[in-house]
Amino acid sequence: MSTPSAISPNPSPVRVQRVPKSTFRHHIAERLRAAILEGELAPGAQLVESALAAQFDVSRGPLREALRQLVEEGLLVTVPYTGTHVISLSVDDVREIYSMRITLERFAFEQAWNKRDDAFRRELLRRNAALTACIDAGDDAASILAELDLHGLVYEASGHRLLQRTWHSLRGRLQLYWAAHHRAHGTRGPRRDSHDSYVQAALGDDLQAMLAEISTHMGRGAQQTELFLSTPPTSPPGAAS
Repeated sequence: MSTPSAISPNPSPVRVQRVPKSTFRHHIAERLRAAILEGELAPGAQLVESALAAQFDVSRGPLREALRQLVEEGLLVTVPYTGTHVISLSVDDVREIYSMRITLERFAFEQAWNKRDDAFRRELLRRNAALTACIDAGDDAASILAELDLHGLVYEASGHRLLQRTWHSLRGRLQLYWAAHHRAHGTRGPRRDSHDSYVQAALGDDLQAMLAEISTHMGRGAQQTELFLSTPPTSPPGAAS
């Protein structure tokens, strides 16, 4: 009997490197997250613990901790009797994410607008510079996390705990959405200038302009991403069906 693959339906194993025992969980979670965001682990793919443990050369303990972390991040889902899977992302999911993000981020800026201070401005510029550095490095997974970090600042500044928890619950699906968005545009991350107008408005004095920018900013590329998700993949010429 053949050993089950860690990934189903994609039979190709995740490429891994040996990691220090003291950082097993961190490196396993980091590698699996990158595999999901880069499309190496397809939406809906099943993860088999025994095969993953063998590939990472670790016991089940740190592997399960890493899987639990990704479940909490919203990238994986555990279904009773069927196992752990990469979450799926449909066109309806994209539309729901788009509508929810507009509502949440507009509300976050309304809550935080009068709380912006010099520390907020410095931190916003620092996070935008960090995002730009990831884009320049061509690191798609890192740019997605940096983009989350940039948008997350206004939620932190709002001081609204329920809003912050709601934002955190969306992070996993946002990571998948942005990864699909980048693939739809054939890029390794967002455009280098993609947040210039967002940052400028966030540092300005016109709340209504900021709220309008949020709607415009989040609408860019949404239609193309929906098309990407709804179009069946095509096989290269000469490939077996």
